[in-house]
Amino acid sequence: MKTTSQQQSSFLGLMRPLALSVAVIGLSACASLQPQPLSNSEVQKAVQADKQLLQKDVEPVSGSLTLEEAIARAIKYNADRRLRAMEEAVAVGNLEVGNFDMLPRIVATAGYHDRDSDLISRSKDSVTGSPSLGHPYVSSSRQTTTTELGFSWSLLDFGQSYYAAKQNADRVLIASERRRKAIHNLVQDVRTAYWRVVASQQLRGALQTTISEAEAALNDARTAEKEKIRSPLEPLRYQRQLLENLRLLETIDQELSSASIELATLTNLPFMQVGKLVEPNATLNTAWLNTPVEKMEAFALQQNPDLRESVYNGRIAQQETRRTMLKLFPGISFNYAIKHSNDAYLINQGWTETGAQISFNLLGLLSAPAQMRLADAGVALADQKRMATQMAVVSQLHIARLQYANAAKQFERADAIAQVDKRLSEHVNNQVAAEKQTKLERVSQQTASILSTLRRYQALSNAHAAASRLQATLGLEVSIQGSDKMPLRELQQAVAKSLQTWEQGQLPETTGSAEQPQS
Repeated sequence: MKTTSQQQSSFLGLMRPLALSVAVIGLSACASLQPQPLSNSEVQKAVQADKQLLQKDVEPVSGSLTLEEAIARAIKYNADRRLRAMEEAVAVGNLEVGNFDMLPRIVATAGYHDRDSDLISRSKDSVTGSPSLGHPYVSSSRQTTTTELGFSWSLLDFGQSYYAAKQNADRVLIASERRRKAIHNLVQDVRTAYWRVVASQQLRGALQTTISEAEAALNDARTAEKEKIRSPLEPLRYQRQLLENLRLLETIDQELSSASIELATLTNLPFMQVGKLVEPNATLNTAWLNTPVEKMEAFALQQNPDLRESVYNGRIAQQETRRTMLKLFPGISFNYAIKHSNDAYLINQGWTETGAQISFNLLGLLSAPAQMRLADAGVALADQKRMATQMAVVSQLHIARLQYANAAKQFERADAIAQVDKRLSEHVNNQVAAEKQTKLERVSQQTASILSTLRRYQALSNAHAAASRLQATLGLEVSIQGSDKMPLRELQQAVAKSLQTWEQGQLPETTGSAEQPQS
């Protein structure tokens, strides 16, 4: 009959070849792996899943869509803004994980060791070198189980983790500034697309009516040419002018046709759910042009997201210099561990260990000057970028202010021209009804009126885009905290309040804190 130890040895003897076979098979499988291209069904499945995620929890449009609701929908549902929010969340996660690196390490380990033969050793006399007269002896069991609970803390690792955590904290703030900038670009695009859709909806009926009337007049002119009622030159000139008007009208129609698709993309709405838009008040606030430029410069240099990001990058470079200097110091570590082993040959199967260690990389001194020069160069580069950004912000402010003033003047002129063309169209329609003017005159005047109205909306859109650029340069773009969790109606009210604050034409008081301003 086999003893228990013999049975275990027999079992382990069978397991070793099996484990070796499994390892060989695993290595062979790894060596034979080949690239697997995506199938059409896998791509389609991924596309459908992404589409469902993009449309998840998106409220449908009820009633007419206002500018405030369009901006609120873009802030809450736009895919690019969601990407910036996720980048900020990842930066916050890195900060939280980095904070744990500063804590001491507490490691619990357990192990099992097995030998197929006893650990037998001999000894010899330390003076004569002759083997001892006693028999060889066994000093360890064949199968042993060990456990350990250890505590270790390195002063050098703590310093490295401390400065890394401070850098991660600044990266969180950088991600926040980038989110502010992304919201600015988003609001600017929404404003431009919104006014284009308003122009399209306002001009759609007049465009279709004028195109139909021009087509009918063109058919009449071609009929008159075939019947030779008049001189051949007169019908041809008539057709030429009608065709020019038709080409202009069709160009306007094509230019406005894509506006609703752009707005739907920005607000993450299905292309057919944009619906009717509410035309906002067309007046422009020019009170900002009366604000002293020096005051605007001072405010922009405090709140502009690009400049604030460059300041944070400078702080990160300075922390990197401190991390580099820390590498030149010796490493000091402390450890404490509670250990246990079931080895039958040990008299004390449980014990504790305490130790301290100091280490210093002597060869690291050779690279120290180069590392310091690199760190100093990084700080100098960050400072130069900050100064360049500061000059760019001041330049952008003056350009944005000038563009806003020019856009406001252009809108005034375009609005006046549109009003004159509208009155001219009314008079021409009356004269055509009294048979004092031809259809060509009415088509030409209606075309001119539609074109001037389009230019009015374009000038108004450009003016709002210029206002958005000025807001962003000042750091007054719409910035709503907690927009991801805020209900759409509350977010819409917050956006409306923010836009009303901008219409007041006054800079808010700055406290010098790091809080993000809201317009």
